[in-house]
Amino acid sequence: MTRVDFYQLSRDPVDVTVVKLAGKVMQAGERLVVVASDAAMRERLGEALWARQGAIFLANGPADSPHAARQPILLSETCDAPNEASMAILADGVWREDATRFGRAMLLFGETATDAARTQWKLLAARDDIDNRIFKQTPEGGWREGR
Repeated sequence: MTRVDFYQLSRDPVDVTVVKLAGKVMQAGERLVVVASDAAMRERLGEALWARQGAIFLANGPADSPHAARQPILLSETCDAPNEASMAILADGVWREDATRFGRAMLLFGETATDAARTQWKLLAARDDIDNRIFKQTPEGGWREGR
């Protein structure tokens, strides 16, 4: 079964949210692929991950690089994960059916993508192989599970 978490962005931009979620994935000892179709967005996300301050080092690289299999976090246009990631962040707000290959997929979406996310939620909720949840950001920057 794949767990699909919908993260409704309201306070923090996507790069801040990706860094927060990636840090939690690394703390759990898992590998991650961050998916975005736009190359400039992937570059910005990579820079944000490298710049993160704190105890966890968020090393990352492009999925098409020669040493992709060794990277704990890959930035990719697709859900391909040569690093054998168990989790995926769909940073551009676009659902990809290939994300169901992971144990957990996180779909980040902003206000302009709310209707599309709602539609996708309903489609996934009808499936027996998906456990979907929604998270909304609190004014303090944390996340709470909602409906």
